Amino acid sequence: MASEFIRRRGPGGIGAATVREWTRRMRRGSAVLDLGCGHGVPISQVLVDEGFDVYGIDSSPSMIGAFRTRFPSAHAECAPVETSDLFGRSFDGIVSWGLLFLLPVEAQERLIGKVATALAPGGQFVFTSTLHACTWTDILTGTPSISLGGDRYRAILAGEGLEIVGEASDEGDNHYYFAWKR
Repeated sequence: MASEFIRRRGPGGIGAATVREWTRRMRRGSAVLDLGCGHGVPISQVLVDEGFDVYGIDSSPSMIGAFRTRFPSAHAECAPVETSDLFGRSFDGIVSWGLLFLLPVEAQERLIGKVATALAPGGQFVFTSTLHACTWTDILTGTPSISLGGDRYRAILAGEGLEIVGEASDEGDNHYYFAWKR
């Protein structure tokens, strides 16, 4: 699946413009964690291009290998996001593009809690999922995808001390939730 994913996700791919705009809220050089970074294109590429200290987590050895080749100065860990050691440090920003809904409900809730703990005060978090609660089969992986929906995500974020500061959709109909840590 890694080679097919890499083939489909190019440098100017969907999500790049939205993530680039999101970075405007942070100081260049800040530490940013990309959850489910894959091979790093286009999301980590935007972060590197914008001058951030990038950390990536992905559970696929093939994807992390491609990430490390593309970004030799970035920090990378091959692990499931649920058990990553990178949550033991602090980040100014965390991005999760196309990952959260691939996790079971309980794992999504725990991951948002880990994000809240790892974010520095004033830190920014952006993730994608649908606006409405629903379940579907991921086209590429064939695995179930579960969106908890906007109301539930907002409640989980608030319960973890994160405040929604905006929402948006992009040209691929991805819905973004922008939050910050008080």
